[in-house]
Amino acid sequence: MAWIHLVIAGLLEVAWAIGLKQSEGFSKLVPSAFTLVTMAASFYLLASAMRSLPAGTAYAVWTGIGAVGTVLIGIFWLNEPVNAGRVLSLTLLVAGLIGLKVSSA
Repeated sequence: MAWIHLVIAGLLEVAWAIGLKQSEGFSKLVPSAFTLVTMAASFYLLASAMRSLPAGTAYAVWTGIGAVGTVLIGIFWLNEPVNAGRVLSLTLLVAGLIGLKVSSA
């Protein structure tokens, strides 16, 4: 159950990061409220996952999901640039996440 909480927490991290972008510095009410709610839920689920997962692994996976997901949404939804360096970096992040999952089993 901890890994499920952690994955959902990571997806919520993506949601609040995009919400933060859309809030334009907390100047828009709805995106700001969305950001705060998803942020709180993400932290709650991360804390729940950390009850039984190593803190370093849980935190790294949480931030990794958030980073990879946010970059991908930035590329595909926000028209951010895609280049070889970004693709290589994302590949390395995913490889690291897989490595952490396998080595903490």
